Amino acid sequence: MSDAVKIDVLSIGDTLTDAFIKLKDGSATVAENEDGRLLTIPFGTKVPFDHVEVVEGVGNAANASVALAKLGLGSALIANVGGDSWGREIITALGENGVDTRFVRVNPGKKSNYHYALWYKDDRTILINHQHYDYHFPHIKPTETPAWVYLTSIAGDTEEYHDDIADWLDANPGVKVGFQPGTFQMEAGAERLKRLYHRTNILFLNREEAVTVGGGKHEDINDLFDKLHVLGPKIVCITDGPDGAYASDGHNRYKMPNYPDPAPPLERTGAGDAFSSTFLAAILKGLTIEEALRWAPINSMSVVQKVGAREGLLSLDELKAFLASAPDTYKPSKL
Repeated sequence: MSDAVKIDVLSIGDTLTDAFIKLKDGSATVAENEDGRLLTIPFGTKVPFDHVEVVEGVGNAANASVALAKLGLGSALIANVGGDSWGREIITALGENGVDTRFVRVNPGKKSNYHYALWYKDDRTILINHQHYDYHFPHIKPTETPAWVYLTSIAGDTEEYHDDIADWLDANPGVKVGFQPGTFQMEAGAERLKRLYHRTNILFLNREEAVTVGGGKHEDINDLFDKLHVLGPKIVCITDGPDGAYASDGHNRYKMPNYPDPAPPLERTGAGDAFSSTFLAAILKGLTIEEALRWAPINSMSVVQKVGAREGLLSLDELKAFLASAPDTYKPSKL
């Protein structure tokens, strides 16, 4: 894409290829224990699978960047790939989906991230192995400065890179920030990343992550909000799986139901990314929190009807069509 393209949202995070290995029904079992659900497959034998579906150019930041592009925004991505065929395929896939890839850095001699997802029935277990790149925040010309940054999952041992991001944000106070912390960012802790939390306009977490980051009580949504707002975010969104989502601006708090599924979910990868990026898009377009809460679950619903995080993402017209046909109960309620 030409560097003359206006950037509304600059997403920052790792990107990768996902290979979805569809296990045949009956070839595995799912059990519950105190640590959650466990996928069990026979050990030391051959396990049948149905087929494999490969999706290039995904990962939290890439998923968001594609969602934003499909909603009609100027979307760019800061990410790293290796100097291999997987990296070239990732860049091509992102470009074909409307993402500006001028800040995707190719690392010669390094491999690109390639993950394997064991897809069983309507959910998946992902085998991950993040490559460690020499992370550098790119030079961004004044004419390239975005309206928003969307920061999400980056590999571990990148504290200094996060400091560089915080420095750039301090130098560009007009840029607004959406932050969906990934695993390393949560492990680093809110104190270590306090500059980023303080700069955040919208913070996105699921309920369990909200406890990890803010230390609030899992069963008390208001306590979760209170603890997270103390860190600095102006708006906090907390998703809660089948129970919908919540949002707070520090004064008003809302609960939003999920959009009704037209069919049972096929595969759940990317639902959270679709929610958060669509909520941000609505706010960027000048909508209220209540309106953003009506937008976001629609893209999540659509994504889980397809395989992978990208195929089900909606255009703005498609999203508005679902919104127009929503049941009367599909609206936020004040807490």
